[in-house]
Amino acid sequence: MRSSIREFVMFRSVAFAFVAFVSPPVSAQTLASLDELAATPLVTVQISEQLRAPPDEATINAATEARAPTASAALTASKAKTEELLRAIRASGIASKDIQTEGVSVNADYEYDNINGRGTRRFIGYLARNSVRIKTRQIDRLVGLLDTLTNIYGPSFGIADPAPLRAEARKRAMARGEAEATEYARNAGFSRVRLLSVQEGVSYRSADIVVTGSRISPMAAPPPPPPVPERGSIEPGQIETGVTLTLQYRMER
Repeated sequence: MRSSIREFVMFRSVAFAFVAFVSPPVSAQTLASLDELAATPLVTVQISEQLRAPPDEATINAATEARAPTASAALTASKAKTEELLRAIRASGIASKDIQTEGVSVNADYEYDNINGRGTRRFIGYLARNSVRIKTRQIDRLVGLLDTLTNIYGPSFGIADPAPLRAEARKRAMARGEAEATEYARNAGFSRVRLLSVQEGVSYRSADIVVTGSRISPMAAPPPPPPVPERGSIEPGQIETGVTLTLQYRMER
């Protein structure tokens, strides 16, 4: 039994010594890897391609306000004003599916005074608000619609289906990426590149949007009703849509 144990230990020792003998040093492996990478190096380029097109839809928020001595009376009055607002919106050609209630609120209403240099407030009743979100693709008729509304926030413009623009931007970005990577390769003494990976990010933003008219406000909350002005003007400008691609290539001889 002892002889068998000694033979097994000797066999393991010889096998380990053989493995240690044939394994190349770590430094040699590193040098070999560097040589392989230098023979076919990688190049990564990031390409952004943006396309601009006129918007084909607009979104507006319109609100109603009503004051009354009690909360229930204020809500009732606000409901009546909201129904009148919705009738005007539908009469302008906006479909019911493009009209959505954004929020209903009722809060205590106060009147603020300055007496002997001290600010005071006096409770006078309740203020009810109702906000409605409207979407329309009739941008050319938008000014006429605004003339029927009060307490407006917007408009904001968009493109209903940006997919075709992004597809074209993607095509152009791929072509630019290959051209730039090929330029790097030739500058380094290589003749061509081979695509290895693609990563995409999407960008979507408005550009050159000009909105004029005292009834249109960029404020987050609906402003108090201003005096009715003459017909405002709206320039929807263009929407910028595109992609950013991170492309990795391998240089080849």
